[in-house]
Amino acid sequence: MKFSMKVGKPETVAADCVVALVHTGGALGIAAQALDAATGGLVAAAVKSGDISGKPGSTLLLRGLPGIEAQRVLLVGAGEAGKLDAKTFGKAIGPGVKALLATGAKSVAFGPAEALADRDAAWAVQQIVVALRDATYRFTQFKSDKGEDAKLASVFFLATDDEKEVKAAIAAGVALANGIELTKTLGNLPGNVCTPTYLAETAEGIAKEFKGKLKIEVLERKDIEALGMGSFLSVTAGTVEPPKFIVLNYAGGAKKAAPVVLVGKGITFDTGGISLKPGEAMDEMKYDMCGAGSVLGTFRALVELGLKLNVVGLIPTCENMPSGTATRPGDIVKSMSGQTIEILNTDAEGRLILCDALTYAERFKPAAVVDIATLTGACIIALGGVNSGLFSKNDELADQLLAAGKTMLDPAWRLPLDDEYQEQLKSNFADMANIGGRPAGSVTAACFLSRFTKAYDWAHLDIAGTAWKGGAAKGATGRPVPLLIEFLRQRAAA
Repeated sequence: MKFSMKVGKPETVAADCVVALVHTGGALGIAAQALDAATGGLVAAAVKSGDISGKPGSTLLLRGLPGIEAQRVLLVGAGEAGKLDAKTFGKAIGPGVKALLATGAKSVAFGPAEALADRDAAWAVQQIVVALRDATYRFTQFKSDKGEDAKLASVFFLATDDEKEVKAAIAAGVALANGIELTKTLGNLPGNVCTPTYLAETAEGIAKEFKGKLKIEVLERKDIEALGMGSFLSVTAGTVEPPKFIVLNYAGGAKKAAPVVLVGKGITFDTGGISLKPGEAMDEMKYDMCGAGSVLGTFRALVELGLKLNVVGLIPTCENMPSGTATRPGDIVKSMSGQTIEILNTDAEGRLILCDALTYAERFKPAAVVDIATLTGACIIALGGVNSGLFSKNDELADQLLAAGKTMLDPAWRLPLDDEYQEQLKSNFADMANIGGRPAGSVTAACFLSRFTKAYDWAHLDIAGTAWKGGAAKGATGRPVPLLIEFLRQRAAA
């Protein structure tokens, strides 16, 4: 699908379909007003007939209107006039895109952009690009019948005096969509394909695509052993797949500026180890590397965007499998930090690989560290699939991440990280246990990670409920790439 900017008017643009907003009470948006004038009032008449309510997401397709160039006009409801905001716009995009793709249109024109109460026109353009790419994304590489590609091939955004801004917004939307799509594809791949080696090769592929803009280093088992990452290595004990520790380095900012470090959990398949998971829906444990996938997707987008910021990506990746050599409940391991851990449950393995990566992050003297992980089922119980869980003791960093999620309609919710919860991690035999029992499971997991982050500002995103969907809609979502990209954009602009 090709996205571009056109200078033109809705009534004269050569496209198979023009999309225009209408509001409750019969009010017409900017494009709809122009189309109505060109057709002698036919658009207003269609709205007044009651065929479209104007409520967010309502749609009406009109064909063969006289006086305009396009074959079709798709009216999309946008709520009350003068009160269009990001949330309302978000509600309108999905149904609007679905109705558009249901037509036979091969080209479509949007715009000119409506004024939003809390966002600029560039934001709206980006959201449309991402929504169209998301709606046309298909994961079919293992299917004999690939199905039909989307008919829609060309998308135009009409502009008048803001051509430069519209072009930049399109480019930003495409870069973001590319990152989201990579994250979704990595998540959807089966565990026998998307191994730690595959993730490392994917990272190398990104570096090769953007030659000279991204440095990559892949540490092998012997390197991980030399670093003293006993906690990370304990998770790999039961599998024949070699672990990898992927280090990405993007130097887009000032040479001596401290980097932002993103750490992604990369368990490419999680059986639970000796603490074996129930068989039902265990296939979805291929998604336990979505933290790593989101870091790779974010790097794919930020390099394409050319953000003026230094960013490091750390991805500890391995499988968690049961075997005669697997780590047992009750085993004690030594982390890179020197702290010892009693492993009471081998299914609480994500924190065991992350803690060593978080210790490794210290060497970069980071401005901030954010880890992203499908860490706990408890977070799904707490927040469902709407909000990602956010944990941090740094209010400023937490506020930046929350604001970024809100801006990109990729929300997070801040959960507590009080010291009192640390009591649940006490061990009679080691410095700490790797679990704190059922109460506040997502909180105690974050508390565990916090013990390895005292040298810098840190936040943890638990994406167990938001990284993928189950059931009939099963598939990776690409979250929280939009949140992370906006967070980095704001840091770059500061």
